[in-house]
Amino acid sequence: MNGAQAPQCLGVLGGMGPLAGAHFLKRLIEMTPAGCDQEHISVLLRSDPRIPDRTAAMLHGGKSPLPDMMQGIALLVDAGADCIAIPCNTAHLWYPQLAANSHVPILHIVDAVLDDLASQGVVDGPIGLLATPATLALDLYQPALKARGYDVLVPQSQSFEDCVSAIELVKASRTNEALAPASRAVASLAEQHARAVVLACTELPLALPNTCRDAFDVVITDSVDALARRVLAVFRPDLRAEAPISPPPRPLTLA
Repeated sequence: MNGAQAPQCLGVLGGMGPLAGAHFLKRLIEMTPAGCDQEHISVLLRSDPRIPDRTAAMLHGGKSPLPDMMQGIALLVDAGADCIAIPCNTAHLWYPQLAANSHVPILHIVDAVLDDLASQGVVDGPIGLLATPATLALDLYQPALKARGYDVLVPQSQSFEDCVSAIELVKASRTNEALAPASRAVASLAEQHARAVVLACTELPLALPNTCRDAFDVVITDSVDALARRVLAVFRPDLRAEAPISPPPRPLTLA
């Protein structure tokens, strides 16, 4: 897209999970500085929860989601999408194959998160990662973060269990119950002196909504919002999207 005409229709490959895909679309609309309907981005959403589980495929020999993801992207392109966003971090473990077989650009969620970290003023220090077991185990983020000079902290033992629990609760549409384990997982990384904590699973922003984040003495980087900002930068380079939130530190109190 370097200097070329901006794309005209975004294709969103969703359903991984369904709430996360819907939340991404909602945040994209909310973050677009539009004054009328016509200033919003044209979007095609394919929400396909039948796509096989990404963590099961990578860690437990489950069915690969790649054929279904490739088919979903092809359907979006055939319907008129000229750029693709995938609001699922773990799905990006297949990004090389997806990009190689796509006729249109696919935005990368890790690149979007790295841009948000810089925009939030976090240019060094330890970065905490909260994500699915596959995203953590297969180093989706670690090489890119280390290449930028960051150290990486991942959840251990109880905080890892809290992270997984929060993700599973959101997938079960029990978002209110997900707040407590998500908060404990963030607090654990903050106690290890993380400069920022990346919500590197698109279920986690639903578990820990914006209204709850200023309770933490750490910057929180939201992969859903980061991807939405990347979409806006590509589709509407003339418009200024909502900036990443960097709340002032305040003491954390957990019940």
